Amino acid sequence: METTRPLGRSGIEVSALGFGCWAIGGEWQAADGQPLGWGKVDDEESVRAVRRALDLGVTFFDTADTYGAGHSERVLGRALGKRRADVVVATKWGNVFDEATRTLTGSDDSPAYLRRALSASLRRLGTDYVDLYQFHLSDADPEQAALLREACEELVREGLIRAYAWSTDDPARAAVFAEGPHCAAVQHALNVLTDAPAMLALCEEAGLTSINRSPLAMGLLGGKRRDRQPLAAGDIRSRPPAWLRGFSDGSGADPEWLARVDALRGVLTSEGRTPAQGALAWLWARSARTVPIPGFRSVAQAEENAGALEKGALTDAQLAEVDRLLGR
Repeated sequence: METTRPLGRSGIEVSALGFGCWAIGGEWQAADGQPLGWGKVDDEESVRAVRRALDLGVTFFDTADTYGAGHSERVLGRALGKRRADVVVATKWGNVFDEATRTLTGSDDSPAYLRRALSASLRRLGTDYVDLYQFHLSDADPEQAALLREACEELVREGLIRAYAWSTDDPARAAVFAEGPHCAAVQHALNVLTDAPAMLALCEEAGLTSINRSPLAMGLLGGKRRDRQPLAAGDIRSRPPAWLRGFSDGSGADPEWLARVDALRGVLTSEGRTPAQGALAWLWARSARTVPIPGFRSVAQAEENAGALEKGALTDAQLAEVDRLLGR
């Protein structure tokens, strides 16, 4: 397997594995106190982990302005430092937050806010351009999104962004952005437990990269979650929002989801892979357009995720075996 993949039709090349920077934003919350982060985080360890990933060939880092209410962007910018030019940085806009209290306060889908949000992200990241700018409101109005697509084209002309994408699980919405010449990708949920055939078909048809969030199913596919294992209070999985599957009542992972993970263990751990590496290998085998972005909080996780690159994709036979085991 090639260890790099093109970023849609942008002419930008990225490592076949990206790193998702949600967790390194640390704790933040919704206005009602609902945790939106992954618990406490050690910024120095985050910086070391990003730099280790760079050394291991990872060149694509995905964050959002709202992760940690600006904190993830600051940490990523500091970690990249002078190596900014060696990497492809993706961030997102659309959510409004209070940096001081680390609270999500609302959303704004106006073109005027898009520009303000980008300026703030550039400042936090310590850079003068973003490689991939992603609209973060997954269910926004498609007509409004068409205006934002045009605004993104203007930002490309100004050299402030190189390409753009929508983070959404709706192929019809993603298709609205895909009409723009500099739309390069769609970010959507995809993992071995939750396939997304319609979205992958759109990516194929429109020449987009499929950036896969939740590639390890919020940790379920990491192989370390056990039934009813308690979660820390600041962890989003302790009070899961409706879209977070596999942790329904907040008391830990759902037994039936863990049973599915156990059924797949043999295939995913083939060729000496860890379960997480096998889950990433499934994504690469699923489509030549996928770029999974697992999260990380430590150097050890960075090394394990990056180690999946040298082991490559599952075979077609293994892909078929996964479908058989899951009754698909």
